[in-house]
Amino acid sequence: MRTDDFDYPLPDELIAQAPAEPRDSCRLLVLHREDGSVEHRRFTDILEYLEPGDLLVANQTRVMPARLVGRKRGTGGVCETLLLKRREDVDSLGGVWECLVNPGKRLRQPGTVIEYRAGGLHAPESAPVVLTGEIVDFVEGSKGGRLVRFSPVGEGANGAPRTLDEAIHAAGHVPLPPYITQYEGDPEKYQTVYAMTEEHSAAAPTAGLHFTPELIERIREKGVGWATVELEVGIDTFRLVTEDDPTQHVMHTERYHVSQEVVDAVHATKAAGHRVIAVGTTSVRSLESAWEEGAAPSEPPVAARRFEGTAGTGDIVARENATTNLYLMPGSDFHVVDAMITNFHVPRSTLMMLVSAFATRDQIMAAYQAAIEERYRFLSFGDAMFIE
Repeated sequence: MRTDDFDYPLPDELIAQAPAEPRDSCRLLVLHREDGSVEHRRFTDILEYLEPGDLLVANQTRVMPARLVGRKRGTGGVCETLLLKRREDVDSLGGVWECLVNPGKRLRQPGTVIEYRAGGLHAPESAPVVLTGEIVDFVEGSKGGRLVRFSPVGEGANGAPRTLDEAIHAAGHVPLPPYITQYEGDPEKYQTVYAMTEEHSAAAPTAGLHFTPELIERIREKGVGWATVELEVGIDTFRLVTEDDPTQHVMHTERYHVSQEVVDAVHATKAAGHRVIAVGTTSVRSLESAWEEGAAPSEPPVAARRFEGTAGTGDIVARENATTNLYLMPGSDFHVVDAMITNFHVPRSTLMMLVSAFATRDQIMAAYQAAIEERYRFLSFGDAMFIE
């Protein structure tokens, strides 16, 4: 197995630059794992492939305004900062973040300060500085990675000292993937309609972007369950595997939560002979990360369809505030997920390997070729695939 095995030629014009309107009007490629056949449908047709008693599990994480554009104090040079995660091990009050900075050469010296104005990217020179960031240290093993100490500046809307969250919202923007270069529409279109209020992610769980409140209601009316987990999506989701041997790739770590309520719903669904269907690869990774090999099996034991050989080897358990670097590739076992809704992914990515592990590499590559021939829209704002 080589990383090249998960490469494919993606025409630039097929990379979607804006979301479908309405959300559920996008196209849907259905891949049947039993024989590798595909169907070409619309996303609203997903109802035809769901059965009463099935359980959909979606990632409810919300994208934070993690992209900050400011100027280096003293020189005025433009600098971009991408918030990745709070480093409470460095500052228990939450003021220090692990970030990606650009250009890295300008932001090497500890003590270097960046000033961010209200309005961020499009802020005029007259806009007030609402946030400062001080370079604290390098992040080992991360190109462009820095620890940055942020401090709010000035007063908030109520006249009280501005909080750090208020300052980040005043200066920040929701970060779109680097391959989306032409979208200037509503940033809320890069959030799912069921996203939680708190903002924890640097990227959206894009398979969920296709759902509307009306479609979710129709799904429930059909007798299909709806549950949510949270996996805080990191910016590493956009990075390609650069090693020739994909087993040498170091998977990024992300925080996730699977509640006892979700575990109980999975047990009930499996016991009744129905399917657990993950909405997106982040939901897949959440559910499969919550599998514990040493746990006493439930009765009947939980198993994923087409991976029944793992039945009785453990069980899904609740996980709160846990971390995962689960890396699923061909040869990996699935224990919980029976089917998945996903988008079309970047070539040579860990997500290509995940879907190839769930189906087969040959089935995925053939389905992607069919999608290219049919002029599907690819990547985050693109069309969807149902692997059943």
